[in-house]
Amino acid sequence: MEVQDRLETLVTAAQFDVCSYSGVHEVNRASSRFIFRATLPGGGSMSLFKVLLTNVCTNDCAYCANQMRRDIRRISFLPEELAKIFMQLHSKRMVQGLFLSSGVAGNASRTMESMIKTVAILRHRYQFQGYIHLKILPGASFDYVEEGCRLATRVSVNMEAPTIEHLARLSSRKDLYQGILEPMHWVKKIKAVDERLVPSGQTTQFVVGAAGETDRDILRTSSALYNELELRRVYFSAFRPVKNSPLEGQRPTPPLREHRLYQTDWLLRVYGFTPAEVELALGKTGNLSLGRDPKLTIAQRQPWLFPVDVNIASYDELLRVPGIGPTSAKRIIETRRDHSIYSVEQLRKMRVSVRKTVPYIWFQGMLTTEKETQLSFIPEIDDIDEPKPTLAAILG
Repeated sequence: MEVQDRLETLVTAAQFDVCSYSGVHEVNRASSRFIFRATLPGGGSMSLFKVLLTNVCTNDCAYCANQMRRDIRRISFLPEELAKIFMQLHSKRMVQGLFLSSGVAGNASRTMESMIKTVAILRHRYQFQGYIHLKILPGASFDYVEEGCRLATRVSVNMEAPTIEHLARLSSRKDLYQGILEPMHWVKKIKAVDERLVPSGQTTQFVVGAAGETDRDILRTSSALYNELELRRVYFSAFRPVKNSPLEGQRPTPPLREHRLYQTDWLLRVYGFTPAEVELALGKTGNLSLGRDPKLTIAQRQPWLFPVDVNIASYDELLRVPGIGPTSAKRIIETRRDHSIYSVEQLRKMRVSVRKTVPYIWFQGMLTTEKETQLSFIPEIDDIDEPKPTLAAILG
């Protein structure tokens, strides 16, 4: 096949691997349909060449467009071809980095060998020192995982489902412990030996809604992964049914569910909320409300914490106020070193979302007209099960 045709197929097939900070898969159509725009944590974005080495796959993942039982055209790139294509795009300043994934052709280690060869060509022959996100294929041997860590900026092993039970509903061939968690442990150990390796850390991904899991299932496993394996972050991909797949007739997951998971994950990773606090955002079904910000729900279920005095509250106390994030919390603390905060307008100038914040704060001289009554609405608190302490206990 012509290179253009193979690119079309393998770039399209790569869309199910998530690498955007926001979880939104955006194609930069203005320049090329082969370039994906990944949003960065601090704002801005990075143009990535996001592609599969091959869509040949021996796995039977029910949600996947590339699974072995689908009758589709199977094609591949040679490592030299893919490296050359990337450098052509990079030399034209169309891309800044590479996101390389693949189906499992034959076995995981053999395919990983070709993926690593692609990255090695870029690093050594072309002297490319920029961003490379390399997927570690479930089941790959230690030697290939170690070599991938020496070459890539970021690595990831997709977990896809939060427990053994849920993964079994999606695939009869994947082993959660040996195939997925073991390589994750290897990456952690490899980084511990040489902290310069994999500077952007390791990540994973869940396909949300494919296996009938709850948000509680996903968040408990995510929290355990952060604590035990020191993952940099977890990505969430709302399930979308694929034609001629076992889940073709299953309803797609609402994108808003994906968004709520990202909001809650942010509370765990960045705001320092405990797993028990995050559980307060969950309803009786174990899922987050699609219609309400999880941080607001958590605040409303802990009325004894509010209102907080913005002139004396600690950084952690400020972070628990709806409408105040890490940046605005730091601005409040910096401002009050010089003078007290005495008006809502001051907070607005610090880019605090005052509409959300005012019902949960207090300062001397605050007008009653500035005080809303949102605190009067306190939803019934569900019975909360304490999160299980270990990853092994959670996964089953």
